[in-house]
Amino acid sequence: MITPRSWLPTPLLSILLLIVWLLLVHSLAFGHILLGTALGIAIPLVTQRFWDEQPLVKRPWLLLRFILRALLDIIIANLQVSWLIIKPWRRTRPAFVEYPLMLKHSFPITLLANTISLTPGTVSANLRLDGKTLLIHVLDMDDEKALIERIRERYERPLQEIYEC
Repeated sequence: MITPRSWLPTPLLSILLLIVWLLLVHSLAFGHILLGTALGIAIPLVTQRFWDEQPLVKRPWLLLRFILRALLDIIIANLQVSWLIIKPWRRTRPAFVEYPLMLKHSFPITLLANTISLTPGTVSANLRLDGKTLLIHVLDMDDEKALIERIRERYERPLQEIYEC
């Protein structure tokens, strides 16, 4: 039996693909809406066998709070990096940090690594093969332990609560 789930595995992704298509072509013509809808259905169907199983969001309100916190941190980090740039006499202290992960599932780890990389001044450089350590490059390191604790409290623990993993 054909169910909507079998031909539309991720409805939100399909809608997002349609919206992105319409923004790219900058048109609401019927042909573009039809093509965007076809792409929104076809792309998830063709690529779903490559996806990892994703844990369910157990607490969506925490996800919203996580997103808002990350956006605020991105704004603050932009200001801090800008300050470093306009003060050329101050030397930065770049460093690599081995961050021990508490998360076990690949999707929340990916979200954590991307959140770290989106925040100016930090980049997730490598996930160890055992999945227990994330290598992070920091533009200006003051205190490694404080950085690890800040990432753990602001990002990793909320992701654990959101996905209960």
